[in-house]
Formats: sequence, C-alpha cells, structure tokens
Amino acid sequence: MKSKIVIICNPVAKRASGKKAAMASYYLQSKGYDVTVRFTEKKGDAEDLAKAALKDSPGIVIAAGGDGTFNEVANAVAGSDTPVAILPLGTTNVLAKELDIPEDVHGAMSAAVRKTAKTVCLGRITLTKHPEQSRLFLVMAGIGLDGSAVYGVNDRIKKISGKGSYLYSGFKTWLKSKQEELVFRVNGSTFRGYSAVVGNAAKYGGHFKITPDARLIDPAFYICIFHGRRRSDMVRYVLGIVTGGRHLKFKDVTYLKAESIMIKGEAHIQIDGDYYGMTPARVEIVRQAVRLIY
Repeated sequence: MKSKIVIICNPVAKRASGKKAAMASYYLQSKGYDVTVRFTEKKGDAEDLAKAALKDSPGIVIAAGGDGTFNEVANAVAGSDTPVAILPLGTTNVLAKELDIPEDVHGAMSAAVRKTAKTVCLGRITLTKHPEQSRLFLVMAGIGLDGSAVYGVNDRIKKISGKGSYLYSGFKTWLKSKQEELVFRVNGSTFRGYSAVVGNAAKYGGHFKITPDARLIDPAFYICIFHGRRRSDMVRYVLGIVTGGRHLKFKDVTYLKAESIMIKGEAHIQIDGDYYGMTPARVEIVRQAVRLIY
C-alpha cells in the first residue's frame, strides 16, 4: 500500500462535490493509495480537519472545494512538511487556474500524485485592532470596494447562482459607493486611495489579472492601489481589468512590488474570496510557507 492521502471536502462548494470527492477517492485507491475522506459542515472545519489529519503524518492532504477551502487547509498545514494538492470544486477556482490544475477529477488527482511539491510563499494579513487575528492568503487580499462586495454576498444566493452572487453584491456596493480614504505605507512611501488589491498570484476572479506579475514562488507580492472614488472611476477600473490589464496604465492607479504593507483607515477586507474583517491592517510576505503540488 502506498502512502496515506486525506481528502478534505467542502460538500456545499457545488451540488456535485460529494460525488466528485467519492470519484477522487476511488481513483486514488485504484492507484494503491490509502484514502480517507473528511467532509466539512461549516466555515473553519477544513482548517480543523487538516490540523487533525497532520497528526497521522499523511503523504498528501487534498483540499477539495473552492479557494476558501484551499485557504483553510493552507493555514492548517503552513510550516509543516506535508504537501497539499487541490481538487477544484468551487465557484471560480482562481488558484487552480493560476497553477493550471485541471478542473476535472481525474486530471486534478493525476496531477496530485504525479507532480512534485513546490514550496510557495504566502501573504499574511494582521488586523491592527485585533493583532491576535492573523491569517495567511494564497491568492490575494482585496481592500475597500472589493472587500465590501464580498462582505455583502448573500450565502443563500451564492449557493444558487455562484458567481452571480458576487456580481450582484458588487453592483449594490457600486451603487452605494461610499468608500473612505485609506493610507497605504509601501516601500517607505505613503499613498492614498480608496481600494486596493494585494496579489500573491496573477489571476483574480477567474482569468482576469489585477496583479499580473505576482507569482506564488516569488517572496514578494504586488499591490494595485486605486485612487479614484467616483462611480465612474470604479467602472473605468473594472473595464481596464477585463480588457487585458489596461488599468495599470491609468494615472490614478499605483502598482508596486512589496514585502510588507501598512494600511490605515476603515475598509472591509476579503482574502481568497472570503470576508476577513476591517482595516487598519498589516500585510507581509511569508517565505516558504506551504508545500503545494502543481
């Protein structure tokens, strides 16, 4: 018998998630692996289940779900020698798209057992008012408009419409458009703006790219600061992003590489597609944080 593999599955990521987890288990068992499947019931369970799994020293932990599930498992295994693979079952599967991991069960599981683990860097965000609240992120952190949109997502609508729930919340946030000015301290310089995205990876929301130069293996991230606050500015930024990255040429957008960022002011934060809390906050890079198979 080959090494033990633990699959941690979020069954509400999509309606067929439970069936796909069973398919993944069958495929891996057919290759001679000892497979255990654990299902989450609520937010936070994936992290707890992954921590518990580490006690048995599995050969691989597979996070089966969306980017939020991947985030929880990564936070659990960070700093350990246990590699993580992913089975994309979520709404957008940004990390899978970033790493070119197949979004079908057999393709993803074949990659999990054939490819080698690479040590990647993650971002860490700490809330200044609650320093005990510190969390790693794999793909990105959104501050301001982006965070507000995720904050406003209705979980019931999300289960039904997936990406539509984010678009609907984003539209409502755009209509309100009352973002407060934020102060960003980056590389010794100070910038003011109303929204920002800190990218530890290039892709965002699927195949779009807000921070196109960011790479998981790079011990730094990129920050894109949006200085405009009008509704028309937000529309222009979105159009720039969806039309091939023209937003980086706008005069009211700042794009920088950094290893640490301080953010002052009050704004909502989302990380890897899930709501996290409010600024002020500190963002920093964590080198060689997780062994990821891709």
